Amino acid sequence: MDDMTHPLQFDGDDPVLVRVRSICLALPGAQERISHGRPWFCTRTGFAVYGGTLRGDVSTAFDAALLVKADPQERPALLADTRFFEPAYLWPSGWVGLDLSPAGPDWAEAAELVETSYRLTAPRRLVRELDTRR
Repeated sequence: MDDMTHPLQFDGDDPVLVRVRSICLALPGAQERISHGRPWFCTRTGFAVYGGTLRGDVSTAFDAALLVKADPQERPALLADTRFFEPAYLWPSGWVGLDLSPAGPDWAEAAELVETSYRLTAPRRLVRELDTRR
């Protein structure tokens, strides 16, 4: 997933990214890669992305956002919340974006969203490993 043809669209020292990174990389088998200029957190496939653009208007960027695959039953309620948006390119696969730029992101909520996305995308053995840690 490494792709240096796109310019980097993040600052590695961004404190919001540092917090997102700590949440994501605490999960079994999680790795960080750069794709399309943004940090992607993955096992065999991506489960979280830092930053993104709005579906239908890729000129509207959310540089401090968390993109995750949402539980299909929870997705409509998430999108009814103004902090959430449908991210370009990923929305057809059930992903949502959470704007983290307003003051005081709810980090417990962010961690829960990351874990849900991880559980939906990670290999079963890694999900079992996560369950044994709990």
